[in-house]
Amino acid sequence: RLEYDLISCSTDNQHVIVSFLNKDFNGKDENIALGNAGITINKNTVPGETRSPFITSGIRVGSPALTARGMKEAEFELIANRIADVLDDINNTDKQRKIAAELKDLAHQFIIYNKATF
Repeated sequence: RLEYDLISCSTDNQHVIVSFLNKDFNGKDENIALGNAGITINKNTVPGETRSPFITSGIRVGSPALTARGMKEAEFELIANRIADVLDDINNTDKQRKIAAELKDLAHQFIIYNKATF
């Protein structure tokens, strides 16, 4: 299902870099579409980059903000699938809004702080 090229995805690093050299869209497009869906990523250059560093052919996805909330494998799988859903239909803003609502509900299940920590 997830037909994207992972450049970096080892367990010793909390980031995954995904290459879109073989896709029509670019890191800037992805950043906007995923942002509309409530998913924060960074556009990133990739090995063999053919686009400007301001556009890029890839994205970097990080996990620290999610693990800090207590999310585990099941939540990461859901989020990875939603990323693919957005990228598979990158111009579908209705889908992006629906995914944003779904992920907002997910985030509410993993509150960072519910009381003072001192």
